[in-house]
Amino acid sequence: MWALIEQIFPYAIVFTIPLLITALGGLFSERSGVVNIGLDGLMIFGAFAGSLTIYYLQDNMANQSLVLWIGLLVAAIVGMLFSLLHAFASINLNANQIISGTAINMIAGALTVFLARNITGSGNIRITSGFSPSDIPGLSSIPVIGDLFFTKTYPTTWFILFVLLVSSFVLYKTKTGLRLRSCGEYPQAAEAAGVNVRRIRYLGVLLSGAFSGLGGALIIVTYAGEFTGTVSGLGFLALASLIFGQWKPLGILGATLFFGFASTVANVSQVIPELAVIPPIILKIFPYVVTLIALVLFSKSSQAPKAAGEPFDSGKR
Repeated sequence: MWALIEQIFPYAIVFTIPLLITALGGLFSERSGVVNIGLDGLMIFGAFAGSLTIYYLQDNMANQSLVLWIGLLVAAIVGMLFSLLHAFASINLNANQIISGTAINMIAGALTVFLARNITGSGNIRITSGFSPSDIPGLSSIPVIGDLFFTKTYPTTWFILFVLLVSSFVLYKTKTGLRLRSCGEYPQAAEAAGVNVRRIRYLGVLLSGAFSGLGGALIIVTYAGEFTGTVSGLGFLALASLIFGQWKPLGILGATLFFGFASTVANVSQVIPELAVIPPIILKIFPYVVTLIALVLFSKSSQAPKAAGEPFDSGKR
């Protein structure tokens, strides 16, 4: 059993990281009071933008690592730009936030595949190479922990964990974080205290777009290597992780690791002899069944921000 865990764990970390950064984006949006179920669509936009950028730069720049980081940056910017649509509809027009997010999910796959076919001649965009996993010298030789956490790791893993720490600090230890949380709980009180609720909510939604776009591109540069017009529903798993993690950064880390393991079982089963004997269809649906069960068990005790999903109109024009 331990040998099986050692085999799966490095893969699980790889699948966890895109979920983690996307769920963190959803955290900022919902903590500010705007429900963003368009995370899956924003991930698709990020995956498309990142892969297209890398596709064109890899043959023209010698520093391939820099190309990958530029692709991730472009993906975050594109995700942020498309999240503006959701922000404008939800905050300025007081539109139904669920419908707005659903619209982003519906348009993302179709628009990106259409653009890919017209730009590259194919609906898929394959990159030459992504980040390579490596062992961390010294730390990888630590008994037990070294094999689990410091073997076959990507530089993006440590970058996203750093973003997690910064996000937790900003959310709970800064004035901006306090204002953002107050807008998601009691926006009227926040406005009475002089907080610009609309501006804070825009900040939350834009961060969710940037993080989701980054999450989509991370899939391309780590384990996928090719844009196909979908992220296999990982945006919805990120939403489930947000609920499962009780809208808290460390809770989200635990939830995404849980779902990362479930996704790993489904995706690497054919290369692990102990799992190869299980029918593939069962393993493919495993992460989504686990998600449904987790939501059923924990949805009653979940405590979402009180004003999440509620339009706010200050009366100021």
